[in-house]
Amino acid sequence: MASVGLLFVGAVLFINGVMLLGWIDARSAAPMNFFVGGLQIITPLYLIFTANGDADVILAASGLFLFSFTYLYVAVNLTWDLDGTGLGYFCLFVAITAVVFSALNFFRFADPAFGVIWLYWAFLWSLFFVLLGRRRDGIGRYTGAVCAIQGWVTAWIPAFLLLTGVYTEIGVPLAIGLAIFGVVVFLALIPWARRSPTPATPAPTGEHAVA
Repeated sequence: MASVGLLFVGAVLFINGVMLLGWIDARSAAPMNFFVGGLQIITPLYLIFTANGDADVILAASGLFLFSFTYLYVAVNLTWDLDGTGLGYFCLFVAITAVVFSALNFFRFADPAFGVIWLYWAFLWSLFFVLLGRRRDGIGRYTGAVCAIQGWVTAWIPAFLLLTGVYTEIGVPLAIGLAIFGVVVFLALIPWARRSPTPATPAPTGEHAVA
């Protein structure tokens, strides 16, 4: 069930990323944030209620609420045109917690690929904090590109690998590939983002929306 939720996380990250890039109207992203935020509330609740007291299952499921609350927060901000600083500081909380979940995946769950993926998410949510919480509009285009790419790399691809049963066979190579891809691509995006003007994307978060 978590894999199904992850698939649609890819969709909302992609949509929110292209919103930050100025390719779609900000308000048009609100419905998907409501849909995926709601799904990511139901999924961990189901996993926790059916865990039969398994501490590792409950621990892993608890991390999903970080994202469901983010998407619902985004949806509310977009719909009611709220200031984005509160969301930005929540993203700082998510980023710090994501580092902890990364370590848990490396050392407790023996899942290096998701250890790397959680680091991806820590980086992305740190960008959201700087963009929204610290109001650094200049990184909006870079953040949008990182967000859109992560929708495919950290959610859509892993979800299909999990759903098709391929994931367990390529865990370590996937972790290495993701680590190399992230460093190379996200560094390469920096000069691109600096050369490109940041679009004036009106977003009901006061500054920009987030993913």
